[in-house]
Amino acid sequence: MPTTAAAQRQRRSSSRRDDDAPIIPILARKVREVEAKAQRGKLGPTNRVKFQVIAFLVREERARVKADTALATDVRAELLKRLDGVATILAKTAARDTSLIQLLEVDQATSPVARRMRRDWLLESGAELAPDELIITDAAPAPAPVVPAALAERQVTPAQVESRQMSNPFLAPDLTSRPAVDAPRRRLDGWELMGPLYKAFETGAGGGSACMPLPPVPEFDRVSPKGLEVMPHQSRFLEAVREGHRTFLLADEPGLGKTAESVLAASVAGAYPLLVVVPNVVKMNWAREVARWTPQRRATVIQGDGEDVDAFADVFIVNYEILDRHLSWLSQLGLRGMVVDEAHFIKNLTSQRSQNVLALATRLRERTTNPLLLALTGTPLINDVEDFDAIWRFLGWTNGQKPGTDLMAKLDETGFTPADKAFYPEARSAVISMGIVRRLKTDVAADLPDKLIADLPVQLDDEFGRSIRQAERELGERLAAHYRRVVTARADRHGTTVPAGEVDEDVIRMVAQHELDESKAAGTGSENVFTMVRRIGQGKAQLAADYAAQLQRSVGKVVFFAKHIDVMDQAEAHFAAAGVRAVSIRGDQTSVARQEAIDAFNNDPGVGIIVCSLTAAGVGVNLQAASNVVLAELSWTAAEQTQAIDRVHRIGQDEPVTAWRVIAAHTIDAKIAELIDSKQSLALRALDGVAVEPGSSDSVQLAALIHVLRQALGAA
Repeated sequence: MPTTAAAQRQRRSSSRRDDDAPIIPILARKVREVEAKAQRGKLGPTNRVKFQVIAFLVREERARVKADTALATDVRAELLKRLDGVATILAKTAARDTSLIQLLEVDQATSPVARRMRRDWLLESGAELAPDELIITDAAPAPAPVVPAALAERQVTPAQVESRQMSNPFLAPDLTSRPAVDAPRRRLDGWELMGPLYKAFETGAGGGSACMPLPPVPEFDRVSPKGLEVMPHQSRFLEAVREGHRTFLLADEPGLGKTAESVLAASVAGAYPLLVVVPNVVKMNWAREVARWTPQRRATVIQGDGEDVDAFADVFIVNYEILDRHLSWLSQLGLRGMVVDEAHFIKNLTSQRSQNVLALATRLRERTTNPLLLALTGTPLINDVEDFDAIWRFLGWTNGQKPGTDLMAKLDETGFTPADKAFYPEARSAVISMGIVRRLKTDVAADLPDKLIADLPVQLDDEFGRSIRQAERELGERLAAHYRRVVTARADRHGTTVPAGEVDEDVIRMVAQHELDESKAAGTGSENVFTMVRRIGQGKAQLAADYAAQLQRSVGKVVFFAKHIDVMDQAEAHFAAAGVRAVSIRGDQTSVARQEAIDAFNNDPGVGIIVCSLTAAGVGVNLQAASNVVLAELSWTAAEQTQAIDRVHRIGQDEPVTAWRVIAAHTIDAKIAELIDSKQSLALRALDGVAVEPGSSDSVQLAALIHVLRQALGAA
């Protein structure tokens, strides 16, 4: 440990080096922030911009140091060594997420956000900048076409739509006054704000449920048709619409009637024509809900190329999978409202369905003042708080790089900047006030029965089960061998070794990520984590089906969930042999066939079990005729599990709900169940204001592989 005098000399030496290159300690601090985020999962937009700005400043600073003849040789060598240290961390980060490499192209760091970030760091270092570098303006984005060139040939225009256009070739004029295009400059215009906004939710800053202030329950129900009545929590939401609020992230827990609320909200707002984008499995249910809650309005379900579409309808219902071929005519229909059901489906901004939805929403905002925009999802956060990104863009609250005008005004009114600790709770409240509505069943449906998740460990002790455990051991050995090769190569190259009894966490994560990427690319052609989990599902299928059949005989109707078709097939064969009548919901069914299966299960006393696909029936389906759910296979996300259970645990349920998770003991299955449970903490912090420890933002797949590798290495 250095003496006081030695420490002072070390600080003076460090200080002199910083005087020669004051930007380097700033870059070192920023690169550690990016590295820490990368270690917890895939980098979001803000940290990607940080990565590229650091890289370009390292390049600039290295060129400056080399060209500065006033620097002593030893000082120059020391500065270049420190810059190389920053560059090494950048390289390690890019190895975890190879998509970062494309950000290093010369023309990549020219966005206003990147230039503002560069300016702020240079000013922090004490650099003097030219006037044109101090003032950075956002160039007006070129309007993107609703229909990208790649989809132009796929566009269809149903004959009925042409008839509608010919009968009224002019859209009704929108005479609503529009806000000024040039918003005044605000105090926070120069700050990078997206990262702080995500952080405010990630930490649950300020606590409290993420629900905007809502009006009190009105004295009279002015919206329900005869014979129906909305619940108090639905009435409060509809009063907010009546008072003029038009953009909502309706994030109520599954089962609290978001579909009915949305249908009535469109009626209150007069937001017709209304477009509803939904998963295929719930198209028919949406049409029913429109007819039920707003019988004066006509709904049409778009199928295929839309040959049977009613172009004169008020509500157009389309599923994500076919939206791409209807973009052209929908963008010209004169929509005044848009609903995106199960909005977490659009969280991947690189997916075509996300781009389709965002393009239509952008066109809607361009052509209509204050349109009704509703994003519905009981599980908006899957792995990372930046899952909010696409939803906020859809609602117009942000554009991905900075807050929109209205949100910026709210943030400016706080009087704080991201440098102030008080900014974060205020920022979270500002975003919530834009229209986040989150209610829990325990808060609004006090009479709703309890929900219990019970684990049923089963032993796969036959030959098939033993082969699964052997495959898991072989996977661990393969990962461990890869780990040892990397560690040995690093020791040979850099002379660094891992102390006995310890492991290099960075290498563990890198090896696990490599295996995951390889597994995704390989599909089912080789033994990997995905094929192993599928085999575990096959091994559990008979046991889970037998338990479900016994459960049905004792408690009545049972919902049986599985992930793979072959597991569903085994279960249905077992139910038929046991004399239990069953129906099923699968991904390859038509909407009519799905609805018939749902109706048979809910209304026919002779149907005892419904066999459901986790992906095809996990959203928007009402199965509250049952109070017992059997999860024969585990999902890869906590959200998918929650959605499945809440097909039963929802308004209209009179009995306590039990979900029975069948888990293969002494296999990776047990670890996956543990990881799924740990994923609940993100939503609890970000949405419900519960003080829980932050969990890892790793996907369940990656965390499971890390577990297998650590086990193989004998690490705790």
